[in-house]
Amino acid sequence: MKRLLAGCTSLILLAALIGIYTIQCYGSSVNHNAAAANAADDQRIKGFVNDNVLQSDIGDIHFSSYIPESYDGSEPYALFITMPGWEGLYFQGVGANMVEDFGPESIKYNEKMIVISTQLDDWGETSASMVIELTEYFLNTYNIDSDKVYLEGYSGGGETGSIVMGKRPDLYTAYLMISSKWDGDLEVLADSGTPVYMAIGEADSYYGSEPLISAYEELQTIYREKGLSDAEIRKLAVLDVKDAGYFSERNIRDQHAGGGYFAYEEEIMGWLFGEH
Repeated sequence: MKRLLAGCTSLILLAALIGIYTIQCYGSSVNHNAAAANAADDQRIKGFVNDNVLQSDIGDIHFSSYIPESYDGSEPYALFITMPGWEGLYFQGVGANMVEDFGPESIKYNEKMIVISTQLDDWGETSASMVIELTEYFLNTYNIDSDKVYLEGYSGGGETGSIVMGKRPDLYTAYLMISSKWDGDLEVLADSGTPVYMAIGEADSYYGSEPLISAYEELQTIYREKGLSDAEIRKLAVLDVKDAGYFSERNIRDQHAGGGYFAYEEEIMGWLFGEH
């Protein structure tokens, strides 16, 4: 059984947009109408409504949401789910995930896209299952274009995303992995052919770049064993290792933290939302 909850103020906008007018709010019933949607403005950070909760059998799934005002369910919209790193986990506080700009920056690439920023509890198997369940919820509840479902993970969120890619890569059009290491099943990913972009600093201060380079090379080998040409593999797997000069030119001292800057790089974000 699943129930979508939200903070008693912020739920008003979310419910109005999806056509629900009576929602349980942490044990109390709240009745409202679409005209009350603007009451949620004080709950917004960078345009996102915070403290949304999807109740599921595996636990409460916390997230922030951006749903364009133009969305009315009459036409399919794209869906983008971003998974922040350690600093954005739920125990850090409601809205802590919004310190990263992958969600807000994504809006400029498609005005008809629903954007979800998760606040998970960790970066392991349970959180990966939560991301899958959250994705399925939006696919089943909203009018979503199944050919435009995107996933991104930074740092610990990238590890979670790799596990998702090792479980249900078929749900996603493409995956962007930032400043992280691969924990998921590459064979499952390769069987699906879901495109992946891996970006990291050469001297990432937390992971180093070697684990991600190794995963990329292993994925290449799997694809070659499947008979794919180098040109075909380049469409499915991209490795982008930024050298020290990239960060020093931007006055970024720490290469791991500097991965957050990739949110502003059109070459990287444009790949995610481009043709696949």
